[in-house]
Amino acid sequence: MPFVVGLTGGIGSGKSTVASCFSEHGATVIDADEIARELTHNGSPVLGELQKVFGTDILDSQGNLNRSLLAERAFSSREKTEDLNVIMHERIREKALSRIKEQPDNAIVVYDMPLLVETDSQNLCNFVVVVNAPIEQRIARLQATREMPLNDIQQRISQQSPDSARNEVADFIITNQGTLGQLYSQCESAWTSILEAARQSPHRTLSQ
Repeated sequence: MPFVVGLTGGIGSGKSTVASCFSEHGATVIDADEIARELTHNGSPVLGELQKVFGTDILDSQGNLNRSLLAERAFSSREKTEDLNVIMHERIREKALSRIKEQPDNAIVVYDMPLLVETDSQNLCNFVVVVNAPIEQRIARLQATREMPLNDIQQRISQQSPDSARNEVADFIITNQGTLGQLYSQCESAWTSILEAARQSPHRTLSQ
């Protein structure tokens, strides 16, 4: 089996930048958000389930998912977030696992999963990297890069696990509170640790 690195972090932590860094080193990145978009393409059966829970108006006149509206409703409470997880995350997990198994045995696969801890997906991984950043910086990044309203950002953060819960399962923690150069330096250190762990784990299995 390939060596699987779980990559996670709170929204706005800089996780996508870290994933890009690992990709530049030759890792195959499997993006849970990308899988979610594939599962909710126009006409997919998942859309009907989402409509039943979050309202028929989450689809536009062309039958496409209004992701912003879905997010607004799904992250309005812990119960609604759990409803979304029930519909989406077992499907995401299955597709991710299938793609992981398609990779060669000598590959290093990075499973980029924002809700790795929340969905107990760390058991798919041989090594876990967590990206942390101060809340204030995360909010500022999201307002600048995604133009998200403050209330939406706060709602999403409140429905994710705290840093402490993610850190408990981490093999390597990246703290993104400085410059881009400092972040890349930590990525390099993380990659060195990943390579060493992969060398020491020639016989690997994945939990189902």
